Amino acid sequence: MTATRRSAPKFPMRLDRLGDGGRDAAGSSRTVLRPQAPLQQAAVDAARSVVPSGLGLDSAEVRHRMVRRLHAAGLSNETVLEALAAVPRHLFVDGALVNQAYEDTSLPIGHGQTISKPSVVARMIELLTQGRAARDAGSLGRVLEIGSGCGYQAAILARLAREVVSIERVRPLHDKARAHLALLRETRVRLLYGDGMLGHAGGAPYDSVIAAAGGDAVPQAWLDQLGIGGRLVAPVRIQGTRQALVVIDRTDNGYLRSVHDAVHFVPLKAGLD
Repeated sequence: MTATRRSAPKFPMRLDRLGDGGRDAAGSSRTVLRPQAPLQQAAVDAARSVVPSGLGLDSAEVRHRMVRRLHAAGLSNETVLEALAAVPRHLFVDGALVNQAYEDTSLPIGHGQTISKPSVVARMIELLTQGRAARDAGSLGRVLEIGSGCGYQAAILARLAREVVSIERVRPLHDKARAHLALLRETRVRLLYGDGMLGHAGGAPYDSVIAAAGGDAVPQAWLDQLGIGGRLVAPVRIQGTRQALVVIDRTDNGYLRSVHDAVHFVPLKAGLD
């Protein structure tokens, strides 16, 4: 009787991970096994993974209407608005919320995180484009993104940058972003599973750094990895619980800081989930 041969699983995309991956006392690498998510969370994640379709959402006109509303609200950078018009936001939104995909609102994506409002994404990228390195290169150059989330902002950045290195600390969101960007066949984004507070020194220096979570201060690692002439945009707590977008430019003589729009982002956290 011939035994049935099982084919090995195929993984079409490499999963990168930051950190040492766990080491024993002798310094040898070891595999760290994590318990499975509760069944309730697994069911929620499965429901969220359904790709929305229909309802006219695939029409470019739907995206252009969103962009026209953003333009009327004061966003004027045509290059950034064109990038928003080109990326189908409904592919990054959970199925139950798909009817709100092109409204200017943040939406939950699971695990205590949200997809940012299109106006906030546009405003942060607009601030990045005003940096010296972006002006000189005609693009955002090499970008470090802290907080991949569902991958939406990375997809927009990729249309304006030479390369995007995006870090996510929550493994299910990292996997979700990878699946979403695979649908778009986006090759200019490199997704990393790791502690975003550490940045990614292996890819430094960066022309642009952008963060999707807010803390009490900008981590020194991000500043160190920002190249001369580069610009960083991140939400930072400035008074009590208030947050604002902070812009930091790195010059030959140090760092220049300016404070801009009030915002509300999820807290910046260290470590891995």
